[in-house]
Amino acid sequence: MTPDRLEQNGRYDSFDDGQILFNKKKNRLPAMGWNSWNAFGSGNTEALTKTMADKFIELGLDRLGYKYIVLDDGCYKDHRVEGRLSNEEVKFPNGFKALSDYIHAKGLKFGMYNDIGTNLCAGAEVGTCGHEAEDAENYLEWGVDFLKVDNCYYLWDNATFSNAENARYTFAPNIRGIRIGAEEYPVIYGVHEGADTKLIGMELTGERASREEDYITGIGTFDGTGPEASPVGLRSSELVFIIEADKDMETSLGVEYATGKREGVGQWLEVAVDGDIFYDDFLDETESEGDFGWSKDMSIRLHKGTNRVRLMNHRRQENTLNSYARLLKELNRIAPDNDIVYSACEWGKTQPQNWAYKVCDSWRILNDITFRVGSDGDPGVGTWTGDYTTSVVTQYSKAVIMDEFAGLEKGWNDPDMMMIGMNGLNMVQNKTHMTMWSMMNSPLMLGLDLRRVEKGDEIYNIIANKDIIALNQDALGIQAKRVYCSLAQNDPSKEYIRDIDRVDILCKPLSGNRFALSFINLSENDTEESFAIKMCDLKKALGDWIYKCDKYIVKNLWTGETYENETGIFEVKGLKACDNVTLEISPAQPVVMK
Repeated sequence: MTPDRLEQNGRYDSFDDGQILFNKKKNRLPAMGWNSWNAFGSGNTEALTKTMADKFIELGLDRLGYKYIVLDDGCYKDHRVEGRLSNEEVKFPNGFKALSDYIHAKGLKFGMYNDIGTNLCAGAEVGTCGHEAEDAENYLEWGVDFLKVDNCYYLWDNATFSNAENARYTFAPNIRGIRIGAEEYPVIYGVHEGADTKLIGMELTGERASREEDYITGIGTFDGTGPEASPVGLRSSELVFIIEADKDMETSLGVEYATGKREGVGQWLEVAVDGDIFYDDFLDETESEGDFGWSKDMSIRLHKGTNRVRLMNHRRQENTLNSYARLLKELNRIAPDNDIVYSACEWGKTQPQNWAYKVCDSWRILNDITFRVGSDGDPGVGTWTGDYTTSVVTQYSKAVIMDEFAGLEKGWNDPDMMMIGMNGLNMVQNKTHMTMWSMMNSPLMLGLDLRRVEKGDEIYNIIANKDIIALNQDALGIQAKRVYCSLAQNDPSKEYIRDIDRVDILCKPLSGNRFALSFINLSENDTEESFAIKMCDLKKALGDWIYKCDKYIVKNLWTGETYENETGIFEVKGLKACDNVTLEISPAQPVVMK
């Protein structure tokens, strides 16, 4: 099985055109609800799910905006029945429609899970790949309101639990040169004159592609699943030969190459001249990464003047977009007016911030926030910081500089379900966790066993803070921008900083000419320093979203304290370890628009 041929609107060159696919809905605020995975893992049951729905109503979470009850992995039989999904009969004896009806009867919404691959992450052979039409029918029949779709066992990438050799799909071979007609242009040349064409330059885009002696390697899109790579900037690479042609011509192109099957060196090549694709397929396999040979000739078209002959492989992103799009296409074909929220859980692997807005309402930016998922009601363990993705701060540090990718017209960066109330986080960390996700317009999906919560207790007072929730659900739908970081060298809104011994200041525009400021101490140590931000700096960072006036009303959203500010300087003196001070700032007088 090989990847589908792609329509132009699923190509890399279309990623920044702002166009959605297959009637994807817009203008949705971040989803709020509960997901079964962190608390119960594959051990979730129908009875536990009903109990969680009951607790929603008992705690009044529905009146605070929490709506979705989402079944994660472990709910299906481990194989399809006559090609269809079906319920695991011991854990979900009455089937998904009955459970959906139970949840809907409480005024809540019902969510389910699948995967774009052949299997689910826990192993069941019921992934949606190749079954999009029948799965869409089932989800609509069951009254599903939310779909979380994962990225395990994906056929054309070296995804978790998959074959690492599948990198052959997602990277180009090593390239030593090209031949246009009879003229060869090795990569060691800078300028070279041919009969009808002339090489006038070469470009190598993307920070991970590199020159090795007499060839180029690393042409593709590198895996973003881990915390190492910044989400800001060009994540894909190309080798571009800039060719000047004497006339319009149809000609042949050969490529001198050597294939591999690992991250950085593959076998699939895309060839374009400017924006026109002329080749998109495997090249013949070579003996090794260092055994170069010439490809068969392919036909290309050059126009008189300057041409950009692009050798590339954007299939890691293009294939994944195409796979997520297929399920959306079927859902909207069958029921164009459906209101299903579509959440891509692809771990940031393919830099989904570049493309997911076309088909999804939110997209995961990293691997799971915790790998210690529970069973039988044990809520597992959450951590504030960690070496990999499994911590609050690791997820936050990536998501906080991704504001440019989010919005009502696009969708939301998703740093995974919240770990508030899970063992391993103290109440100060829980409070700051809630602040971070709300300021960043991340989905507010609870992950704890709600039987641990009683109305009015410490956990409840965090997840039920109406003022903090209102930041996340504000009608403007603008993710906060980091306007100050104590470790930033230049632009705090773009610098990817993983060192937690820092203080960040976030600013979030709000409706009604208001804005919010959050002073966050990421460190596990107290700081006695003072931190201040001026209106002129906020205006510089956020422009007309920040309204300047003579006097402001300032409300501390965790203590409820309210005071006036006439200086336009907002200051916090000292912050406890892992703590935050979050302020809502409003004009003291009504704003008269001229």
